[in-house]
Amino acid sequence: MRKISFAAFGGPEVLHLVEAEEPHAGPGRIRIAVRAAGVNPVDWRIREGQILGAHPVELPAGVGLDAAGVVDEVGEGVEGVRLGDRVFGEGRDTYAEFAVLSAWARIPGGLAFEEAAGYPSVVETALRIIREVGVQPGQNLLVSGASGGVGSAVVQIARARGITVIGTAGAANQDYLRGLGALATTYHEGWVERVRRLGRVDAALDLAGSGVIPELVELTGDPGRVVSIADLDAPQLGVRFSGVAGSVPDALAEAVDLISRGSLHIPVDTSYPLGEAAAAHADSRAGHTRGRRVLVI
Repeated sequence: MRKISFAAFGGPEVLHLVEAEEPHAGPGRIRIAVRAAGVNPVDWRIREGQILGAHPVELPAGVGLDAAGVVDEVGEGVEGVRLGDRVFGEGRDTYAEFAVLSAWARIPGGLAFEEAAGYPSVVETALRIIREVGVQPGQNLLVSGASGGVGSAVVQIARARGITVIGTAGAANQDYLRGLGALATTYHEGWVERVRRLGRVDAALDLAGSGVIPELVELTGDPGRVVSIADLDAPQLGVRFSGVAGSVPDALAEAVDLISRGSLHIPVDTSYPLGEAAAAHADSRAGHTRGRRVLVI
């Protein structure tokens, strides 16, 4: 089978499309014929060799956590899923023609593989950091870098819970954020004062890692009310860095419920063929995403 692999840490150029042995579903796992794989910032952070304890790497390594496809192997002890089922979920080395998943759910009706591949890690992360930052209904949540996949999920989930969201993003994504129900402003010079004019800030999330943590602490008045998923130096400023996933099966169940009720929609910003994984990583790292980037196999 074809898969994306890298033999050394570095830039996107270390990614190569190679021939590899097919993986197989062990106990408690399923294998899918991958139709699409989600491209997440954690993917290029791992490729660069950033220290991410939850994702140890032994080179050469595959890439990817999220995927959607068709079940073609069911491991021992697995119940409730059959060969041919359309599923999405999380596993490892999902930038490939076949991948083994450790958590999965059936794709809601009407959702294409390409769309479904963008949800698993994104929704788990959004649910986790909303919980960790402790924001409650009736409060205001500031989301720095709100137009990407996680930001899109945070805005919609928070709004559904009665939380007001103030989101920062590039000028081109202001209407997009407003369409999701956020109070939007750009992250250019003077953004702190613009945020203050939009309302108080009870809690804040750093999703972009653009060096704004001091300002987020200033706006909330308490480093304990700020969580980052993008700045590894956050703990040096007294801010929690959230990088370890919670229950992915629970997150997938909630994602299915939200999607089925029309309460969650994360658009696909750009799709790439498998062989263009390097371009997908370069674009993801550059930011300015509206929704998700995915590889189509």
